[in-house]
Amino acid sequence: MVKKSSVTFRDAALASGLVTSEQLKNALVEITEIVSNDLPNQADGSRQDMDDDDVSIADEKLATALIKRGDLTPYQAGQLQSGQKKFHLKDYRILDFVGKGGMGQVFRGVHEIMGREVAIKVLPRERCTPEAIRNFSHEIRNQAKLDHPNLVRAYDAGHDGNVYFLVTEFVPGTDLRKLVRNHGRLTERHAAKVIMQAAQGLDYAHQQGLLHRDVKPGIILVTAEGNAKVSDLGLAGFMDERTLDPQTGKIVGTPDYISPDVIRLPGELTPVSDIYSLGCTLYYGVTGKVPFPGGKTRDKIRRHLEEVPWHPLRLNPDLSDDFVEVIADMMEKDPVLRIQTAADVVLRLEPWAAVDGPIVSQSTRSRWLPPPVPTGEDIGDTTEIEDVPLSSSGSQISQGTNPLASVLEDTESDSPPSTVVSDDFSHQQAAVVSDRRVFRAVAIAIAIAVPVSVILGALLALFFSTLID
Repeated sequence: MVKKSSVTFRDAALASGLVTSEQLKNALVEITEIVSNDLPNQADGSRQDMDDDDVSIADEKLATALIKRGDLTPYQAGQLQSGQKKFHLKDYRILDFVGKGGMGQVFRGVHEIMGREVAIKVLPRERCTPEAIRNFSHEIRNQAKLDHPNLVRAYDAGHDGNVYFLVTEFVPGTDLRKLVRNHGRLTERHAAKVIMQAAQGLDYAHQQGLLHRDVKPGIILVTAEGNAKVSDLGLAGFMDERTLDPQTGKIVGTPDYISPDVIRLPGELTPVSDIYSLGCTLYYGVTGKVPFPGGKTRDKIRRHLEEVPWHPLRLNPDLSDDFVEVIADMMEKDPVLRIQTAADVVLRLEPWAAVDGPIVSQSTRSRWLPPPVPTGEDIGDTTEIEDVPLSSSGSQISQGTNPLASVLEDTESDSPPSTVVSDDFSHQQAAVVSDRRVFRAVAIAIAIAVPVSVILGALLALFFSTLID
């Protein structure tokens, strides 16, 4: 006799509306048949009789049967086993958990009537302050104004009770950050294709007057076919609506990818700040390292202002000099010297972008238990440990009139750490990012070390030897 277990899973499954009593019964019948076939014969040669309550009453077996039948997804089954019953946000049924960041959680869902698969970004209950709701509404309006194949499209938005959500197209695959972490750095051809498509999306946004302000590997979604889309406009703002922008005058972005001009003049941003962040993203894609690994937020900010990162060839010897030059031009600290438009980035990367076949496989699922669908009840802290943007939700560096001074004087940053990658290289040294910088440094060194008289003597000798010849 199999020991009976709790029927919490069955009750939750029926209460959730994900399965019907008929589907539950059919799954139990299948389990009964499987177990009955495995039972020994009785003395008279007949099978031992069993009823539904005696057969495989464990939640795990029933959940497995429902998953095999296609009645539940693994995520739904896991949540039901923990007692969760809510899997709907208005007209959308939650299928799976995708991930979380500093601004919210993302789920995969489907519209009950249309059958369209979507991504649903949810503002957690504990962050539903009036300011957070205003910022979330600002993001929704920004994304609704955009329509481009390399930008994630917005479909719907609303709130279910006190749960606010944004519905966008679902992009199967992974993001660039996970892609590099799971499969290693990209070849320059693959990286060029992904970043070029991201630049096309950003160019369209810039033409509409919108700055992304948080470009990084985690917001570039890559499909199995190698197509890229820019997502997450939580910190974006229109250049001609600065008086209405809740982030105006604040330092916003992610420390590993933030541009020097954002730090110095947060109220006077232009598209070139996105290009610097995209350059840092390209650097990460081909080296597997952020430009300035290690350290606290204030250390990263200072290094973006004052230092240059290790030469990409030190981390990836397969890169060409011309490709490294593109990265250097995107990451110029002086915005005047930087590549000026995302369209120019596209043109510069085109020679490397031609590649056939898929460039990424589907990412593997996390072994950690994903969170339940928000219900308006406490769902716990959702702050991501890494790659968290600086924002107006309480993690920005400064809101004062002199944010740069505040950053550099801060001795203990309250901002959550961004992506920290261990590195065997010394952080005491800085390598140049282009051959032009090498030439400039050598010229200066020669000018300092060699007396002027020696240089003049050498020139005169060369002149007279020419006359003699």
